[in-house]
Order: sequence, then C-alpha cells, then structure tokens
Amino acid sequence: MKIAVMGGDGFVGWPTSLHLSDAGHDVHILDNLSRRWIDTELGVQSLTPMDSIQERTRIWHAETGRRIHFHLIDLARDYELLKNWLAEERPDAIIHFAEQRAAPYSMKSDRHKNYTVNNNVSATHNLLNALTELNLDSHLVHLGTMGVYGYSTVGAAIPEGYLPVGIETTTGDTVSQEILYPSNPGSIYHMTKCLDQLLFQFYAKNDGLRITDLHQGIVWGTHTEQTRRHPQLVNRFDYDGDYGTVLNRFLIQAAIGYPLTVHGTGGQTRAFIHIQDSVRCIEIALNNPPARGARVEIFNQMTETHRVRDLAEMISKMTGAEIAWLPNPRKEAPENDLIVKNEKFLGLGLEPTTLKGGLLEEIVDVAKKFAYRVDRSRVPAVSAWTKDIARTINRDPEGKKLKSVS
Repeated sequence: MKIAVMGGDGFVGWPTSLHLSDAGHDVHILDNLSRRWIDTELGVQSLTPMDSIQERTRIWHAETGRRIHFHLIDLARDYELLKNWLAEERPDAIIHFAEQRAAPYSMKSDRHKNYTVNNNVSATHNLLNALTELNLDSHLVHLGTMGVYGYSTVGAAIPEGYLPVGIETTTGDTVSQEILYPSNPGSIYHMTKCLDQLLFQFYAKNDGLRITDLHQGIVWGTHTEQTRRHPQLVNRFDYDGDYGTVLNRFLIQAAIGYPLTVHGTGGQTRAFIHIQDSVRCIEIALNNPPARGARVEIFNQMTETHRVRDLAEMISKMTGAEIAWLPNPRKEAPENDLIVKNEKFLGLGLEPTTLKGGLLEEIVDVAKKFAYRVDRSRVPAVSAWTKDIARTINRDPEGKKLKSVS
C-alpha cells in the first residue's frame, strides 16, 4: 500500500513509519516539524539525540534499501497544499498523528490552549474535508486517546467506542441503540480528541469515509525492532513535565537519582501500551478496514492498566529510587478504577508486551546512557490545570522554586 503518515516525525509516528516501510509499504511522511519547534520553545530536548528527518530517512534507506519520503506540510494551515498532495499521490491509507499530543502542554496558558485547539481540530477537519472533496477512498486511521472516556468509573468495563443504551419511547416501550460512549475530557488536548470523534462520526455517516479511531493508552518504551537497527534511527524519548509519559519519566528519574514524582495520592489508574505494540496495532488496523458506509471502527489500543503509585513502587524496588509525593497539577479525581475492554486487537492476533516482559531494564539502560543530556530543571510537572492549583505546586522534590515556561 501507499501510506501517508501525517505527523510521522513524532514519538509514535516515526517508529510506525519505519515498521510499515519494513513491511514493504510505500511510506510518505507529512509533517510540519512542530514538535521540534516545541522543544526549542520549552528549552528541552529529547533524551535520545535526534537527527533531522532528512538524515533519519537517509539512514533508513542506507540500511534497508527502502525509501521513506518526507513532505513539509502543515495540515492545519496548508489546506490547498494538502489537498493537492492527496490529489496527486492518492494514498491507499492515511495514518493521522498530526496533533499536539500533550495534555500538560495544552493547559500551560491561554496561548497553548488556542494553539492545541486550532492545530488539532483544523488538521483533522482539513484532512476529512479534502478526502471528501477529492472523493478519495483512503482508509483513515487516527490515533486517539483513552482520555476521551475520562477516568471515572461506574463499575463496568469501558466498551470499545460504543455503548448500548435503552431509550423509553413516548408509548412507554424501550428501544435499543448504540451511541458513542459519553465523552469526559480531562484537558484541552483530550477535548480536541473528543471533537475528532464527532467529526469522524459525521463524515463517515454523511460522506461514507472509511475511518478507524484508535483510543490509545499511555505509551511506554522507546525502541522497536526497526529503531534498533542503527543509532541514528533511535526514537525520541521525552522526560520533561509536559511531554514525558509517566512510566518513562519514572525510569529517567531513577536513572539520574531524582525522586520519583507521584502527584496527589497516586491513585490515578491509567491504561498502558508498549511502543512496539502500538505500531503493531496500527498495522492490524490498516489490515482490517471498515467497509465504505460503515460507522467508525473504534479500538481500545491498550494492553494493561496500573495505578501510578503502584508503578512508582515497582520502579523504586527495581532501582532503589526514592518516591516524592507532590501536589497534583491536574484537576482530577484523586482515585479511580479503570476497566477497559480490548478484545478486538487480541482477537486479531495481538500478543501484548507487558511491564513484566523484561523491557523496563532496557529503558533504564537507555536513560543511563544519555543521562548527561538531562536538564533537571525540566523534570518537574509545572503546567497547572487552574490558577488556584498553580499556587500550590511551586517547588520540586529537590526544594527549588519552579517556573512554568509559557
């Protein structure tokens, strides 16, 4: 297949591009490189040294003989450029990663909220609009988030996208139908993913677009089979308080002798998936597209759930790191359960990589190797959900006053 990977220079986009190219597909990356500019804005860099996208794709070609093509296009701003590219290339499938992906970054300031909404929603709608205008029957696979469901619980498992409900009619009868599981976003970032869901629902119903939405858990790990092939193919590894995911952050903190930062009670339960499983799930979704005219296909892309404090205790026992209990910068319930159905991917052959699979030590090794690149002042999470919360989180575990970069 000819596959367009929107946002293919990012944390999940890059290993996905390599994985699909390695499988024999003709891969084209479309990216505005905004994630690299955000590194500059925040004054922080990936723990792992990253070459330019042009150098990365050159190394991939030298190692494998396969080419990954790069196109500098901003989906949110360059609609005509995007539409012209789609008209000329007519990809068989499109993978949409081209959104600002960090909840803390989306809550830093009014400017960051505006950027996240404008970028994410416009990028998604521009893509859907162009596919419709061109009558292009590409299978669209979107990387969403488990966060669209929120983290409250009613004692039942969260289904894969759709909730069966009974509705009482005016005659007193009950009719059954399935609706999108009620959205409950916990940040501006998560809200944009909820808006994506409605855009997908409309364009699938109105224009027959074939769409798969992947509600993904928190990604941990850094290596895939393909990124291990050459040092310059390494994936990015974010450790800062805005972009670093909780498990990866714990591991880098342990590697540099920094206390493991648990916010609030640590009773937040989250869904997780290893980066290697993430790229496998995307390939499975590509190989199982919905029919034209069908409703949006939704998968819960996760393999296990854990409480944050349990993860911290696991890493502490493994590494000897201390745990620091800090105020929570997020506005969320201090404790929650999370029960999630994920039978679709398991039924299609996914063999999950779990935290007990021996890969935690691999991440610690990566963290120790590049620990000299860590800016300790960027480790704490300082982006607060409200102004009142911001006044309660002004010191890090090492006793230094914190300042948010905005």
